[in-house]
Amino acid sequence: MEIGLVQIYTGDGKGKTTAAFGLALRACGRNLKVIIVQFLKNEDTGEIYSLKEIKNVEIYRFNSQKKFVWNMNESEIELLKKETLDGLQFVKDIIINNKCDVLILDEVVHCINKDYIKFNEMEYLIKNKPKSMELVLTGRDAKKELIEIADLVTEMKCVKHPYEKGINARIGIEK
Repeated sequence: MEIGLVQIYTGDGKGKTTAAFGLALRACGRNLKVIIVQFLKNEDTGEIYSLKEIKNVEIYRFNSQKKFVWNMNESEIELLKKETLDGLQFVKDIIINNKCDVLILDEVVHCINKDYIKFNEMEYLIKNKPKSMELVLTGRDAKKELIEIADLVTEMKCVKHPYEKGINARIGIEK
């Protein structure tokens, strides 16, 4: 790829990860190498099974816990912070060694917002990524400073959600 840009999928609406994974599928169809690093997620999801079958994509997760952050106690949050920093080190290696064409950092925006990852560390990685690498960041509430250094920002806005009716995530649709 000649020019790799920085994309952000943010907002309170559903579809940030879905959009990023759709981009991964498109890139693989063009024989580009894709690495997906998921932060904060450990749930069993259908897209993981599908993408693992595609030769040009690798998926890594940095969260051993099955709880949402707001349900974690202090020691669980400390473990999550450590695993997030392990993930950041992993990402640094990918960027420094130019190991892929497309790098997707799922939920990294939330990690920055919670200060699990320092903004200046992410800013450094963005500004020093290989020129040909596409970098995609997902997560709610992207900060103004992060938006300013991106090339493309898409905001998913929730207008209506089935959860409001008591409908939980469904296998094959939301997970």
